[in-house]
Amino acid sequence: MIRISRRLLAPAAIVAGLAGSMASATAPAHAAGDAVAPKEVAWTFNGVFGRYDYPQLRRGLQVYREVCAACHGLRLVAYRDLAAIGLSESEIRAVAGDREVAGEPDEEGEPTTRPAEAKDRFVDPFPNVQAAMAANNGAAPPDLSLIVKARGGGADYIYSLMTGYLSEAACKKEFKDSQGKPLAPAEGQYCNTYMSGHIIAMAPPLTEDGQVEYEGKGAPPATVDQMAKDATAFLAWAAEPYMVERKRMGIKVMLFLLLFTGFMYAIYRQVKKDVKGQA
Repeated sequence: MIRISRRLLAPAAIVAGLAGSMASATAPAHAAGDAVAPKEVAWTFNGVFGRYDYPQLRRGLQVYREVCAACHGLRLVAYRDLAAIGLSESEIRAVAGDREVAGEPDEEGEPTTRPAEAKDRFVDPFPNVQAAMAANNGAAPPDLSLIVKARGGGADYIYSLMTGYLSEAACKKEFKDSQGKPLAPAEGQYCNTYMSGHIIAMAPPLTEDGQVEYEGKGAPPATVDQMAKDATAFLAWAAEPYMVERKRMGIKVMLFLLLFTGFMYAIYRQVKKDVKGQA
């Protein structure tokens, strides 16, 4: 396995969703500031013995590349890190080769570009923040490297956000603004149940089933819900690629401490018995 490059383990986001998700007609309207708890998902990586589902991570990478990479970067992840989720060297070269990075200046000192290589980190979709803002109605899309760790609610929140988009009619029925009026997104804005304030600048990228055609045998149908789960799992891995190793080490440490505690207690009992025998 190729060694994973070092990066911070703290949290970023695929912001996508199901346009047209309808709120219940009988549900009471919420104020715009009301927090809605994210949906709970039984992720394979949850819990002490949690593990990543590597086929799911590869599907999530595909969703990221085909849907999210147009706006969101993954700058803390190197292409060679993808070996850890099962990509071969040729597959990694193919993923990296789709993008270009700055190369060495030519003989006249002019800047050049070259195809990205396995050693490079994921190439940002925009050259700078200003370009990102100009292309997205003044709001620069966040980098996704650590989004799962950075957002309260973690993977549940990211998944809920992706699948929490509402139509304008449903938004007006479900939520109210600070003045008690039906909440309506302005031009260039969208309504999302799980977004703070329920107004979001990001359009819902995942809009229909089959938007991504999954590769490989045994892949589940690419529904909006499945694509959102797969992308979220991939982002969870990107934020904490060493999770499995960390949990294994933690279990080993706990077993050692239990054995050590038992050993020390046995010594204590023996010493106590010897002291009593000499009294």
